[in-house]
Amino acid sequence: MARQSRRQFLGRTLAAAGAGFAIGGTKSSGRVIGANDTIRIGVAGLNGRGGSHVDEFSKMKGVEITYLIDPDSRTYGKHLKKLASKPGAAPKTVKDVREALEDKELDAISIATPNHWHALMTVWGCQAGKDVYVEKPCSHNVHEGRVAVEAARKYGRIVQHGTQSRSMKEWAQVAELVRSGQYGKLLVSRGLCYKPRWQEPQGNIGFKPNSTPPPELDFNLWTGPAPEHPFNKNYVHYNWHWFWDFGNGDIGNQGVHQMDIARWMIPGATLPTSVVSLGGRFGYKDQGETPNTQVAVFEFGDAQLIFEVRGLKAGEYLGEKVGNIVHLEGGTIAGGKFTPKGSTKTEPLAKVADVKRGPGGGHFGNFIAAVRSRKADDLNADILEGHYSAALCHLANPSYRVGEPTPFASSKSPLGDGGFGADAFDRMKDHLAQENGLNLKDESFRMGRKLAFDPRAETFVDSPEATRLLTRSYRKPFVVPESIG
Repeated sequence: MARQSRRQFLGRTLAAAGAGFAIGGTKSSGRVIGANDTIRIGVAGLNGRGGSHVDEFSKMKGVEITYLIDPDSRTYGKHLKKLASKPGAAPKTVKDVREALEDKELDAISIATPNHWHALMTVWGCQAGKDVYVEKPCSHNVHEGRVAVEAARKYGRIVQHGTQSRSMKEWAQVAELVRSGQYGKLLVSRGLCYKPRWQEPQGNIGFKPNSTPPPELDFNLWTGPAPEHPFNKNYVHYNWHWFWDFGNGDIGNQGVHQMDIARWMIPGATLPTSVVSLGGRFGYKDQGETPNTQVAVFEFGDAQLIFEVRGLKAGEYLGEKVGNIVHLEGGTIAGGKFTPKGSTKTEPLAKVADVKRGPGGGHFGNFIAAVRSRKADDLNADILEGHYSAALCHLANPSYRVGEPTPFASSKSPLGDGGFGADAFDRMKDHLAQENGLNLKDESFRMGRKLAFDPRAETFVDSPEATRLLTRSYRKPFVVPESIG
């Protein structure tokens, strides 16, 4: 691809806005990286998790951070100072990722932006011939995740999803143990996100007026593919998680890690045949839109996946708060131990054949190893696995959003009688009433619809309203394409 000026580059991008970031990039645009060549990477999104990306890549031999990318220039200083002692030139700082992607010497981008940017930046990176490490969730909705997979495959790029547990041998061993059937048939794979967020700055976010963005922030770039909004301090730089246009609630924030593990524990699981979700935003009034308390139930044939979110003060369930529990015919796996059915005594897990993880040390190291080998199979969390796990979060939320307010007093068992779902709802009520002192006689929850889902077509079967939430309208020129043809 002939080198072009930034003006030509961005002009062509704007002209092709309806088709995404059409720069003519293909897999041949990527530089051939030898075993001893330096991999040049740009980190996009420099708050929060982005700091971990900078830390991880900057300590790797043969990896150089050549771009720091963020629409807020206030984020650059601390990272430049940290990288000053590293070999090589100081990284360039740019607000617009498209400027970095124009550089044919850049090999990869690492994405730690808000959720609403993840898929589009992944697609743009693949089109530009770059490999991609994208934070969880890889998408803001189901459609975006599928398009990200298509982009990785068409352009032959290495795309790793930031669900780090996939690089942990311990969880791989548990998955193999479940698959082996030694403890009987799998009944329920459960994920928990009991993460207290009832105080500022990550919980009760209060009410902030719309205002003028600070001069260092390009808020148009920050907003990107999301609908246009006036600037509000509750969006930048963390509480966007609790607004539907930018985030996905805690089920798609911390929860996607445990969702990924929960799906992993169900042999061969991709997407469910149905979903139902309920909950609400309890304990305070603020500008946040997403639930701070949520239960979701997914059907996978003979097994269920149940996910629980608690953002208020919460105790443990079977010794776990942010973790996973596997219920089998013969007993329960939790905390790396097995409790036989009918017993309260734990015992070590049964032995299974050794399960190998991909090359490289840790999750970031695994990505770099795959970038060098050019083998997507070397990845522990390929973009397809990321899409499926992120999509589960994006299926629970539409069920919740198309639901109806329901008084607690009017419904004893909205998730059935006597099963795992009913138990999860009853414990949610106890959590609200006993742990947090809510008078449930005066409270309602949002009872989501039970929605049939076609896992092959990746669409709801019987709800046009929920189906519309599987994608969204995009703001030009920040358009996630309908597909990668």
